[in-house]
Amino acid sequence: MSFFKRLFKVTESEAHAIVDKIEDPIKMSEQGIRDLKKDLNSAMTSLAEVKAIAIRTRRDADNKKKLAADYERKAMLLLQKMQSGEIDAADAERLATDALGQKESNASESMRLSTEAENHEKMANQLQANVNKIKSSITTYENDLVTLKARAKTASATKKINKQLTSMDSSSTIAMLEKMKSRVEEDESLAIAYGDMASADKSVDDEINAALASGSTAAPSQSLLELKQKMGIS
Repeated sequence: MSFFKRLFKVTESEAHAIVDKIEDPIKMSEQGIRDLKKDLNSAMTSLAEVKAIAIRTRRDADNKKKLAADYERKAMLLLQKMQSGEIDAADAERLATDALGQKESNASESMRLSTEAENHEKMANQLQANVNKIKSSITTYENDLVTLKARAKTASATKKINKQLTSMDSSSTIAMLEKMKSRVEEDESLAIAYGDMASADKSVDDEINAALASGSTAAPSQSLLELKQKMGIS
């Protein structure tokens, strides 16, 4: 019993292998294109998200840069007011120092955000290249699929015709034609025979009546003319 089980397993595995080999390439290509389109949608979503982050980070960096410039401008105004005597020197220098601290902090944050924005922009460019590659691949594969379908139809029709031609037995066809020819010749011979039999069944009276009805008689034979001359009949 175990031998038959092993034999069944081997046969089953071979059957699966055959099925795998004859799997429809058109369906496989269509599934591959669908998978690529899913990858494209995912890549497009990621690209949009990364671009949004890059834009927001770049905007934040620019805002920090503007704040740094604004704090520097305020520090300069404080010093100018100090010079003009509008603000106490100690207060002006303290506030100017604080403003410069804010300027440095915002400038540093601006640089950090700029670097981060650059990284996001590089990632966005890479994703854009991948998106373009997937789009190009989809276009190529769709065009190839159209060609593959046309070739598959042609191959199927050609295979069907060739199979029909292969299944045709020329010897049996010739034998069938010869048999038909023999039957036709046999029918022709029978037709002639029945005609002769019909002619033989006519009586002498029938022939005489037929001759009188037609108004003419057949030419007398040579022996009949000689007999008439011998008897003196003109």
